[in-house]
Amino acid sequence: MTLDTYDATGSARRRADEHWSRRRDLERQLHDGPALRIAALTLRLGLLAQKARHDVGGLPHDIEELQYQLHLIQQELRAVADRIYPPLLHEAGLGPALRELASSASVRVDAGGGRFDPAVEGVVYFVIVGVLAALPPATRTVDVVIRRDADGLALDLGDVDTGQIGAVRDRVRWVDGVAEVGDGLIGTIRVRIPCE
Repeated sequence: MTLDTYDATGSARRRADEHWSRRRDLERQLHDGPALRIAALTLRLGLLAQKARHDVGGLPHDIEELQYQLHLIQQELRAVADRIYPPLLHEAGLGPALRELASSASVRVDAGGGRFDPAVEGVVYFVIVGVLAALPPATRTVDVVIRRDADGLALDLGDVDTGQIGAVRDRVRWVDGVAEVGDGLIGTIRVRIPCE
């Protein structure tokens, strides 16, 4: 590897790390800012509703409706934050975040312990989300296997539409990863990402 190639690779990795760091920061801002304020307003409305129980003008009903609307907004903010960078991915890593994802989809996850750098974890998580999103409803069970090998992270997505390979390659290039497939329309997409 020449010095220029090494500098370009290092620069690309730094940009990817910065990108994922900004995504984590944005998720944290959504959680710590508007979501906490909405939760506090909901509690205050609950106290106000207790005080207004004897009102006959419909105030308690209006307050309950406001609480319900604030609750819906809070759920929407959480959903947006999760699409930016899931808190569990940041806190616990790929294994737990993917197991949580698997609870709402037909996915079997085999992910050993250990962490990878945030950019790698972010790219891999969203590669998997993208592949799952492209599956038809009520589809087969997808096998997700993540492990550390001699070169870094190894990901196998089994029983998926191999036509997704182009999108997967585009995403893993961010972190110098490569992706390949076997034969057939339904098969395994293999991803390798160099990392420590």
